[in-house]
Amino acid sequence: MYSYHEQVLLLFSTPFYIIIIGAEVLLSSLHFHKKTYTLKDTLTNIYLTIANGLIDMAFKLSYLWVLVQVFNHSPFRNWHTGALYWVLLLIAEDFTYYWLHRFDHEFRFLWAVHVTHHSSRQFNFSVGFRSSVFEPLYRFIFFIPLAFAGFKPLDILFMYSATQIWGTLVHTELVGKLGWLEKVFVTPSHHRVHHGSNPRYLDKNMGMFLIIWDKWFGTFQEELPEQEYAPIQYGLTKNLENPNAFTIIFHEWIQIYKDVTQKGLTFKQRFKYIFGPPGYSHDGSRKTSKQMEREEAGQPPLSSK
Repeated sequence: MYSYHEQVLLLFSTPFYIIIIGAEVLLSSLHFHKKTYTLKDTLTNIYLTIANGLIDMAFKLSYLWVLVQVFNHSPFRNWHTGALYWVLLLIAEDFTYYWLHRFDHEFRFLWAVHVTHHSSRQFNFSVGFRSSVFEPLYRFIFFIPLAFAGFKPLDILFMYSATQIWGTLVHTELVGKLGWLEKVFVTPSHHRVHHGSNPRYLDKNMGMFLIIWDKWFGTFQEELPEQEYAPIQYGLTKNLENPNAFTIIFHEWIQIYKDVTQKGLTFKQRFKYIFGPPGYSHDGSRKTSKQMEREEAGQPPLSSK
């Protein structure tokens, strides 16, 4: 079920991850005197990535079949696999991931899947493995246009796996800003913002590899000095009080059910509790990220109807 290229990535990336996580643990505690890891949180990250991997393996033949069918009916499938092909695939896949990630944040039924990745109050390399467990069930839909454009399905999956390595490495507090790289690529500084629950940082910096999409489509936010704004608070705007193996994955789905089954709601209100933005409430009891950002900035509130 894995292409040769994916097998090579897996072979070399696994020991690499072990080394960098070990180095981060030592550096953070011995040199920076900062506790960036806890045993419980790290074990949770491992549990979530294993759960994600099992679902991905179980479903992979199905979604790969879909991508192959689309590719076989594409009028553009006779590409030569030269350097230009791989560069274009990298750009196209990263663009596609940006929109997948952005939709994960903007539609509550997708956020209910993605929220697990943001549920840690730590920020370290291991959090990069805190996977959105059920994302493999729909992620391939965003790759269908790539298959139609003539990119081979196994190459698409390989490129996604390759950019995920970069996406994992930006989960760290130990690397500061990286000069000119900040203008083009997603960096640890950019991704710290993405994991912040501060109102100004919510739903920002959605890219995996290139930050240019956020700058083009209005979701970019630079990491601000603490004296100018506030220290980054990692986690959710309302963190789980007693997280466990079940609630970490399903808590948002449970809350959606409770919201939708409230008495006296209109069809539109029930619809928005599922398909509207996370934080929507018909009575103003909760706030969306945009509402919280406007409130913090002292701007007029948005309607919750």
